[in-house]
Amino acid sequence: MAKHKEEKTNVMRVLDQKKIPYTAHAYEETDSPMGDREYGLHIAQKLGQDAARVYKTLVARGASGQIHVFCIPVAESLDLKKAARAAGEKSVELIAVKELLGLTGYVRGGCSPIGMKKQYPTVVHCAAEDCETIFVSAGKLGAQIELAPSALLALIGAATADLIAE
Repeated sequence: MAKHKEEKTNVMRVLDQKKIPYTAHAYEETDSPMGDREYGLHIAQKLGQDAARVYKTLVARGASGQIHVFCIPVAESLDLKKAARAAGEKSVELIAVKELLGLTGYVRGGCSPIGMKKQYPTVVHCAAEDCETIFVSAGKLGAQIELAPSALLALIGAATADLIAE
């Protein structure tokens, strides 16, 4: 009899290949329409975790045309001025949801800073460094991975900065 095996995402395969320890977490996906903040808080609640440790991945385009990735706690809002400063841009604007799949290979709600089609310059909110582990999307709806922030930063070559709106 075949043993049931958890479905690996590309994010998990990348972490396995690089021998980076992580814990996979699954949660039941919901169909109810929610804003980004509510959706993120919903995921943190489903995982039974403090929302300050659950990070969402946002994709933006700088004034130069360069794509940038920002990871911030799910309960927070990205401060576009701080993000632009951290990215070395005059300004940044979040991309339209319809562009997300083509640029990253991920859908809204399942976007991970790991394993995108192309590794874009990434900045993670500085509070991540104060956590033993943080959660980011595992690359599909209903799946998150928990890993050490230092491992995430090293893997994707990310910088840290204060990115959240006051």
